[in-house]
Amino acid sequence: MTKVPVTVNGAEKLRAELHHLKTVERPRAISAIAEARSHGDLSENAEYDAAKERQAFVEGRIKEVESKLANAQIIDPKLLDANGRCVFGATLDLEDQESGSRVSYQIVGEDEADIKAGKISINSPIARALIGKFAGDIAEVQAPGGVREYEVIDVRYN
Repeated sequence: MTKVPVTVNGAEKLRAELHHLKTVERPRAISAIAEARSHGDLSENAEYDAAKERQAFVEGRIKEVESKLANAQIIDPKLLDANGRCVFGATLDLEDQESGSRVSYQIVGEDEADIKAGKISINSPIARALIGKFAGDIAEVQAPGGVREYEVIDVRYN
């Protein structure tokens, strides 16, 4: 499988989730199954069915997070030397050419993307348009409402 770029913070969040799943959620699901079993007839036991479903979900999520971590290419933006170029992990200050509004985005992996926190996926149209740009460059982004132009004001690696 190919390596997937992830920032250091994104990898830490995945590790924390994995730890929580293994130390809290898995034991909770196991005890819920044991509790439901103690109620007798399993064929008509809705609690047992729900507990088994929850355990299956937890185990599936553990496998998914472990796979993501195994295939992660962890990139620390602070260690990048891209000479002011927009790359994965960079934080960009942008100005919308039409409205004049300014926004800041960090380009991150798919699992880390959170537009409200200013983190956009490397696979998003805006990130793809910005990769390789320098401060002062104009990026044309194909948005659902048409083409939008953003000027790159600043590129930071933090």
